[in-house]
Amino acid sequence: MIRHIKHRRLAHDFGLNTLSTITMTESYLMQRSKRYTDYNHYLRQLFGQRVQKIAVDAGLSCPNRDGTLSDEGCIYCNSKGSGSGLWAKGKSIREQVEAKKIGAVKKYKAKKFLAYFQSYSNTYAPCDRLRQIYDQALSCEGMVGMAVGTRPDCIDAEKLDLLESYAKDYLVWLEFGLQSVHDKTLSLINRRHTFQDFLDAVGMTRDRGIRICTHIILGLPDEDRQMMLESAKKIAGAGVDGVKIHLLYVIKGTALDRMYNTGDYTPMTQDAYVETVCDFLELLPKEMIIQRITGDPHLDELRAPLWAGRYRETFNLIQETLETRDSFQGKNYTK
Repeated sequence: MIRHIKHRRLAHDFGLNTLSTITMTESYLMQRSKRYTDYNHYLRQLFGQRVQKIAVDAGLSCPNRDGTLSDEGCIYCNSKGSGSGLWAKGKSIREQVEAKKIGAVKKYKAKKFLAYFQSYSNTYAPCDRLRQIYDQALSCEGMVGMAVGTRPDCIDAEKLDLLESYAKDYLVWLEFGLQSVHDKTLSLINRRHTFQDFLDAVGMTRDRGIRICTHIILGLPDEDRQMMLESAKKIAGAGVDGVKIHLLYVIKGTALDRMYNTGDYTPMTQDAYVETVCDFLELLPKEMIIQRITGDPHLDELRAPLWAGRYRETFNLIQETLETRDSFQGKNYTK
């Protein structure tokens, strides 16, 4: 399969390899440095250099937090919605971006950046408000696009029209938190939406020039290996462009923390997680962009498993296991 980005202004403004079309061909997929199509390599191929993601907190909420659906949130979500809490501290979008750019330039020599709207649901506001926050981030020097994290039940045609307008000039990823394809699990973790809601959202988003990513969590309560791999199979055919694979870890003070303390939840072992990730990758089409293969929790918030705090170790074990198994993304994929 061949993917295209057909935006002349995007190619011209950001120094891409051709004026009209960037093509990710089979040769690109075969030349990737890992045994899967990783996000950093994809961005480097697209823009000709490193592109650094900058997480920003837009101060938005979530229908699963503000009482619209629930006031409890998902069982694993902390009080900051997996974000930094910088908006609540009075930091504007521009201030957050400019401050983080300094570190990215110093550490990675980065000159191009993606704004990542991470905290809570970043399409959960009127379009006028969304336009303000998106504009503020994209107006910062060096911005080549944005990734917008949200829920499948927090988009509609008007919001997609807005995102599509940016996709004419920027790289735009819309990231849907799904976590599992099993409705029983979604109910148990208090997601308050269904797998069909996700499929409907993907269907609305496709063919608008917006790249679609979905988040999947491995190790959810009562899910065995077969159920986790069923998620891989269904995501493979869902029409998305990328996936983030996360480990379910226990954050202090969450509902999951209470389940862990009473013995009602046991986290995955590191070995089981590594093997499952490799199995998961084998079931995905080889052109799908793998944006993440494990989580990276704040150590002061982490309750369990403690190995989840050793990101680099787990990352390396996944690479080594793929090598040992002579495994790679798409090995067991069937269309």
